Amino acid sequence: MTITIEKLGRAVGAEVVGVRREQLLADRDVADTVMQALEENGVLVFRGLHLDPETQVAFCRLLGQVDTSPGHHPVPGIYRVSLDTAKNSSASYLRATFDWHIDGCTPEDDAYPQMATVLTAKAVATSGGETEFASAYKAFDDLSAEEQTSLRSLRVVHSLEASQRGVTAEPTPEQLAAWRKRPTKVHPLIWTHKSGRRSLVLGASTDHVVGMPVEEGRALLDSLLRRCTTPDRVYRHTWSVGDTVIWDNRGVIHRAAPYPAGSPREMLRTTVLGEEPIE
Repeated sequence: MTITIEKLGRAVGAEVVGVRREQLLADRDVADTVMQALEENGVLVFRGLHLDPETQVAFCRLLGQVDTSPGHHPVPGIYRVSLDTAKNSSASYLRATFDWHIDGCTPEDDAYPQMATVLTAKAVATSGGETEFASAYKAFDDLSAEEQTSLRSLRVVHSLEASQRGVTAEPTPEQLAAWRKRPTKVHPLIWTHKSGRRSLVLGASTDHVVGMPVEEGRALLDSLLRRCTTPDRVYRHTWSVGDTVIWDNRGVIHRAAPYPAGSPREMLRTTVLGEEPIE
């Protein structure tokens, strides 16, 4: 078996070529190769892999502990991503994924952000629905030394409300109450990882910078996000049925291009849980 890693973007993304579905579980070296390539590239694309849900979950277990919370799907470890409320009763919350974000910044408990996320395309949108990725590692590395020093002590409040207001600017009292049941979290703007790498913690869940005037803090966060997501820094994946994509959620931000509520788009997601806090 020869596995080839082919770069897709200048700053993030690579395609894994030479892996068949049946090899994922039969050869432990595949998981090791994937983890190394994920560290180096942030996002890995497997075109036309056509993973069944059981194999997807089993492979993810080779990478780490899998989230088996109820996911609107009969297979534990699979979460159905669809705007169709018949397939996902929490579909309204998924519209917030149209904005840049890191998964797991505002958990209901003290869980750490997930280590990696895997998506397999079961059905694709007729228009829209592409997924975009940008490296928050690269965003930090490209800061000047002075910026890295000045931002090091900043802490940012994250909330579900902030992420939902991006798509629902005028919520009902019931919506607002539901959002505010989720506790806010305070994270450093710069995440120093166990590996020694650093990344910026950016995206839709950011509310305000602690100790900074709201407008000034908002301007700073928005400016950093714009710099992180310029077109030359983004890998945009156009889905075909059967594609699988895995990304390093700790240092890659992502978003889905908007697609209609009636779209057939359906992704099957597996989450590999994280083991390090944002600090």
